[in-house]
Amino acid sequence: MPLTAISGTYQIVGFSPDGDTVCFVPDDPGAFAAAGLRPRVTPVGAIHLRLDAIDALETHYKPHSWHQQPELGDGAANALLDLLGFTDVQWDERHRVSAATPKTRPGYILTGFVDKYGRAVSFAFAGMRAGGTKDPVYLEVPELRRSVNHQLLGAGWAYPTFYSKLYADLREELATVSVAARAAKKGVWEHDSALTGFELKSQDQLQNQLVILPKLFRRLVDYFLSEDTSGVDLAGFATFLKAQDDKLFTVPAGQATSFAALVESRRQRLTLTVPPEQLVFVEAPPKVLPKVPPEA
Repeated sequence: MPLTAISGTYQIVGFSPDGDTVCFVPDDPGAFAAAGLRPRVTPVGAIHLRLDAIDALETHYKPHSWHQQPELGDGAANALLDLLGFTDVQWDERHRVSAATPKTRPGYILTGFVDKYGRAVSFAFAGMRAGGTKDPVYLEVPELRRSVNHQLLGAGWAYPTFYSKLYADLREELATVSVAARAAKKGVWEHDSALTGFELKSQDQLQNQLVILPKLFRRLVDYFLSEDTSGVDLAGFATFLKAQDDKLFTVPAGQATSFAALVESRRQRLTLTVPPEQLVFVEAPPKVLPKVPPEA
């Protein structure tokens, strides 16, 4: 499946970008519709992008603004904005950008689908595309290396998180740079606790000290919110994780399994038993909005 190239501007003032999401305003307001895509559009015409194949530490997740280790989470957000060409970025107390130089930056994206939250899953680039944006694009590794996705992964600012729609050659390239970043202990890999295993002691430890795969962090937060507790008792976490039914297959083995089967849980100790670059998740189906019955 080819990708669609869309030119536009990145807009960050008034928004809350993080290490893998940013807002984008297409030059042609009808570009997404012409590609058969229906992302959610903000009142100012911006589209939320979800950067493909990477997952940065959470800076504001769900109610109460759950976050991960701030130095690396905020660092990834700033690294993304720097790669897009923004400087002097200022943040307010709600983690929204209040000012930046310049206020917008030109760029383009390569996208092929919209996720269940209405975000355009994309490879993002600064500047103009040498090959133009009129024709369908079969993304190849040389152009992939110029994406901010690739650069953030190579610098260790994000974990690899692959889904089945990602082409195998692109996935292999991104896995290679991620393994190199881990070997060099860059960014998240200097402090990662998921692969070595960690003892969960408090919610403060989870948010301000531990560095783990963001998908595992989100599942832990979802579990604690479902339990409506301020503690971190993991007695029911394995059952909860299994119920989420996060389907995936491993590479190169090609084993179909679930995320729950690869997270070892022993009392308060959790361990991710397979490196994240060997996991390929199956996309969740789009959310279906309930039908509104006609008025009587």
